[in-house]
Amino acid sequence: MLLNKIVALTIVFVIAWTLAGCGGAGSIAAEGGKLNVVAAEDFWGSIAEQVGGDRVAVTDVITNPAADPHDYEPTAEDGRALASAQVSIVNGIGYDEWASKLLAANEDDSRVEVDVGGVLGLRSGDNPHQWYSPTSVESVTAAIVKAFEEADPGHDSYYEAQAKKFDTQGLARYHQLVAKIRKDFAGTEVGASESIFEPLAPALGLDLITPVGFMDGIAEGTEPSPSEKATADHQLADRAISLWVYNSQNATPDVKRLNEAAEANGIPIATVTETLTPEGASFQAWMVRELEGIEKALRSG
Repeated sequence: MLLNKIVALTIVFVIAWTLAGCGGAGSIAAEGGKLNVVAAEDFWGSIAEQVGGDRVAVTDVITNPAADPHDYEPTAEDGRALASAQVSIVNGIGYDEWASKLLAANEDDSRVEVDVGGVLGLRSGDNPHQWYSPTSVESVTAAIVKAFEEADPGHDSYYEAQAKKFDTQGLARYHQLVAKIRKDFAGTEVGASESIFEPLAPALGLDLITPVGFMDGIAEGTEPSPSEKATADHQLADRAISLWVYNSQNATPDVKRLNEAAEANGIPIATVTETLTPEGASFQAWMVRELEGIEKALRSG
């Protein structure tokens, strides 16, 4: 993990130096006069694209479902894209420091920046997976609208109409599933392999009882304590939970062992992922598929 961070920071320095040698940052409109928007992660990019409609051109840095945004090593092309953006969107909260560092190394007063952590009042050490929180998604969507209105003045009504359409039509099934699961399964005790599920569980009314230290350790690539492992093991062995949720993009030996234990003990399993799956899916299609899987698993328990 430390070596990955050193390598990533070295790449950031090289990219920043290269861009500086080319004249530094400068916001550039996308082809066709559209607003040039760059999102560090595709889940925020999908929302930006739908809210921006035909007035924006969105570039997502991370689109490969196999990529880990925590340890992503940016390329020179990534650096140029972020430096030239008229609107940039990063997750922050210690999740994609490489993106924040690239923006800081190539300051541009004309660029409008959306930092999800800043929008939500969160900082490094807080749970960064806020795209799994319906209330956070609502707040970030509003911040993206505000950024577009600032970068592209005179079109406020267009962006606000797009945002309303996204909420009432694009997210209709998403909202329906969140409310339905909450109504039918409120208070159900569940477990999860990592903290990616923490923001969603309370929105669904589920009681997530896996030790926080265990979930954080798996998410951050550190070793959970023996007591945290033991607690997670006992919860599955004793059938203390009615659902086990795991991130299929991060199946460590500990997670695989717990998956096998859940299956052996007849505990339903549902999966979530870190980024849009499959590649190119919309935010809502991705979330709806996962929520349907969670609901199905809960009903089978």
